Amino acid sequence: MKKICYAALAVLMLASCADFKAHADETLYQQFGEKEGLTKIVNDMYDNVLSDPRTAPYFEDAPVKRIKVLLVEQFCVALDGPCTYTGRSMKRAHEGHAIDRAAFNALVEDLQLAMDKNGVPFRAQNQLLAKLAPLYRDIQDRP
Repeated sequence: MKKICYAALAVLMLASCADFKAHADETLYQQFGEKEGLTKIVNDMYDNVLSDPRTAPYFEDAPVKRIKVLLVEQFCVALDGPCTYTGRSMKRAHEGHAIDRAAFNALVEDLQLAMDKNGVPFRAQNQLLAKLAPLYRDIQDRP
């Protein structure tokens, strides 16, 4: 009888953990203000990027509206929101743009300023940045 109770308890605990994970992800998406909040963050980030001499040259003649839509989608997916990313792979989208670590880091700083401006909690910011950081491997321009 005790073995059955322990097994049932273990199953319940695992189910609770899975439910907690789903709730935690939803909470993270909500901390960014959902799609409306992500749109504001991306608009502010793009303003920062265009006024930042370290990043502005990379966005000359870029399709601004399309990039903003794709960034909102990408962030939403990273935050486990109810979105689908419809853009190209990061590698393909950034081919030939000569993006190095300094430019990537500058864009991250511009994103952090936008998240601060929009009241995103520091811990939530770090969680998004941790999910985005591995993209550098596909974005950097290797000789």
